[in-house]
Amino acid sequence: MARVIDIGFVGILVCGGAFAQPSSAPLRFEIADVHVSAEAAARMRSSLSRGGQYELRSATMLDLIRTGYGVEQDRILGGPRWLETDRFDVVAEAPAGAGEETLRTMLRSLLVDRFELVVHNDTKPLPAYVLKAGGKPSLKTANNEGDAGCKLEAPSASLQEGAIRANILGVQTVLGADRTIHLFCRNVTMAAFAEAIPGLPAVNLGNHPVLDRTGLKGAWNFDFRWTFAPNLLLADQGGSISIFDAIEKQLGLKLETEPVPTPVIVVDRVNQKPTANPPGVARAFPAVPAPEKFEVAAIKPVDSGFGPPRFEIQPGGQLSVRRMTLSALVNRALAGGDAVVGLPDWTGGERFDITAKAPPAAAALGPETVKTMLLALLVERFKLATHAEKRAVPVYQLVAVHPKMKKADPEGRTRCANEPPAPGMPLTLSRLIRCQNTTMAQFADQLRGLASSSIIDLPVVDATRLAGAWDFTVAFSPAQRMSPAAAAGDSDDSPEASDPNGAVSIFSALKKQLGLELRAGKRIMPVIVVDRLEKKPTDN
Repeated sequence: MARVIDIGFVGILVCGGAFAQPSSAPLRFEIADVHVSAEAAARMRSSLSRGGQYELRSATMLDLIRTGYGVEQDRILGGPRWLETDRFDVVAEAPAGAGEETLRTMLRSLLVDRFELVVHNDTKPLPAYVLKAGGKPSLKTANNEGDAGCKLEAPSASLQEGAIRANILGVQTVLGADRTIHLFCRNVTMAAFAEAIPGLPAVNLGNHPVLDRTGLKGAWNFDFRWTFAPNLLLADQGGSISIFDAIEKQLGLKLETEPVPTPVIVVDRVNQKPTANPPGVARAFPAVPAPEKFEVAAIKPVDSGFGPPRFEIQPGGQLSVRRMTLSALVNRALAGGDAVVGLPDWTGGERFDITAKAPPAAAALGPETVKTMLLALLVERFKLATHAEKRAVPVYQLVAVHPKMKKADPEGRTRCANEPPAPGMPLTLSRLIRCQNTTMAQFADQLRGLASSSIIDLPVVDATRLAGAWDFTVAFSPAQRMSPAAAAGDSDDSPEASDPNGAVSIFSALKKQLGLELRAGKRIMPVIVVDRLEKKPTDN
């Protein structure tokens, strides 16, 4: 008997075609500390304590506007170039029992008072996914019998050769070797089906909704199959079926992108520097020294175990590490831009579980505090000893060969991020980096992290000699679709060499699409040298 999972539908709420604006007499925080963030965190952290202390840490202005207005960031347009790069900390005293909408209203008031933020509502054509009727839709008119909705059938067979365990919509299931998902829909309107598509398993549409433009009225019965391929928008090799092909070839419909009039917020003006904190902030939010070490920690050696490594900062100030190598732990503790050298080879194979608890006063742990505490733990339990110096270290130099990028509007926002590829893009281009108003130095600094699914195992430094900022996109293949040599950029001793399976490495993509090249070289750089590291930790 096959198991059937009700996937349900989640609607998309748009309030009156515009986003909420502050009322004529908006609520305000009684007192708030606003300052430039000292953290180098890559994303915002937010919390609301039982005592009513509301915190937004390492938040860009885009994060603050997105949080205050309850809107996706791609619907916030305009603003200065630093909107997505400068980071701020906001600590405010919230009224008892304040709900989400109250906090949003108060945050909007704070942005106006402290940053002189001015925005307005508008409607702009933005890319959206649209469900259309093809030449001959393969749907059956519903008979209105039974419940309306879609159900996902997953085999309940045991794990056989080639099968995998997968978490689909929160349920652990077993998929056969072909990774096929089968969806049955009964008494479903096209509007409801379009709303549900972004939430289907193995569908990556980013933050974009799907709009119904089929023109098909009433309810319908249909079923279709596609391939479960995590992190890939298309799976067009080896008999796999993408969600786009399944909808078109099995249902006679089309899932495409086109500009759609969309409610947006336009940033007219905002100050880069907040106004000074009012008197009394220091008394209201006394500085609590960050803890320098964990209160208690248990370290247990493990074999490789099942599942990927995990590093989690949990509520209450607890750190949970599972299956991490000692080399990964040392690099995380010493991370700060400088390369770590001198790690013994065996550190790449020794794995550990760590459960550590911070002192009670450190319930909300930031990444810098965790690094400090982890380093102290490694020094105490593994006898880690290091020193800093400058050495000639291997790097990738980003070189301009025949640049093919567009000069950026100097007033545009600076951003560089991973994005989902467009429908119809081949599997070989299923990873996409889009950068706007970005200098080559900024791109080189971020490239290793942005291309994390490919293999860039050395620091990247800018050697392009290209001044100014640029707009560009680069599409490439995820590392799991490539041979190890091509993914690493050393197939046939040539980073741009073609992979046997037709995939495109980040090395080839940079050269062919942008006219840039990653060349192996050396550069004198600050490094952290590991002088001592014990293989076995001291007893718990």
